[in-house]
Amino acid sequence: MHVHLAWLGGCHLQRRLFSLILLSSLVWPALLDARDLKPGWNLFSKEQDVQLGKEAAAQVRQQMPIVKDAGINDYIRKIGRRLASQPQAGDFPYSFEVVADESINAFALPGGPAFVHTGLILAAENEAQLAGVLAHEIAHVALRHGTNQVSKANAVQIPAMILSGVLGRGGSMMDQLTQLGIGIGANSVMMKFSRSAERDADLLGTRIMSSAGYNPIEMARFFEKLEAEGGSRGPEFLSSHPNPGNRVKAVQAEIQTLPRRQYTTDTGDLARIQSSVSKIRVKPARTTPAGSTPSRSRQRSR
Repeated sequence: MHVHLAWLGGCHLQRRLFSLILLSSLVWPALLDARDLKPGWNLFSKEQDVQLGKEAAAQVRQQMPIVKDAGINDYIRKIGRRLASQPQAGDFPYSFEVVADESINAFALPGGPAFVHTGLILAAENEAQLAGVLAHEIAHVALRHGTNQVSKANAVQIPAMILSGVLGRGGSMMDQLTQLGIGIGANSVMMKFSRSAERDADLLGTRIMSSAGYNPIEMARFFEKLEAEGGSRGPEFLSSHPNPGNRVKAVQAEIQTLPRRQYTTDTGDLARIQSSVSKIRVKPARTTPAGSTPSRSRQRSR
């Protein structure tokens, strides 16, 4: 009798052990995906990120046709502020502006200035897709990917500038870096992200979208749509934002680690805004601005 009870107890213990192993095999990958996403190694301070972003944004406004339409700008700012107000976005002074350019593109400079091309607004199938691109760009700012890239590519020059007291000592920080051959524009290393940076921006963007109430899966769907279209419509954004691979699956896995909530896909305003954007006339490109890569054509600002 005692032997029989001991055998039953052993079987029960084995079943419990097996259940724990099975549970851990399911939970552990989710815990890995839910890892804390933090900025990488960086020679710049957050204050210098903000200064660089302000200087670069001023140059963008001089060289690119900024849309003046109040309705279009208010719409993009409303989405941007909804996302930027989430705790994952950090405390950067975000701003959101629209560029009259038919290419599908958006970019964010260090410290928070973000620019959305009219071509991207027209390409979005719903507001959540537009919010997904903005959340992805906000994530790049929060994770400080731009200055992290510059730091890694200039690990000798920048420390020398810091030690000599040159960097940030009056004048334009962009000019100081440019004089040493360190490019800060969109065609520089600052705006060319690695696949690992793209993966982290996808994950943090997912969390930002979820907190703001947008369906995060729409971000991955929009990026995959650009990949599928290719040709003249997709490469501009994807050239600086390479696909980290399995975007939809990675975002779906990340969503499973987040609190359950009701998501918004559209507010009903996108069609009206797209109608306004479609009336902006196109004109040939003239120069390549600091905050964007060349495109075949641009649009007149309104």
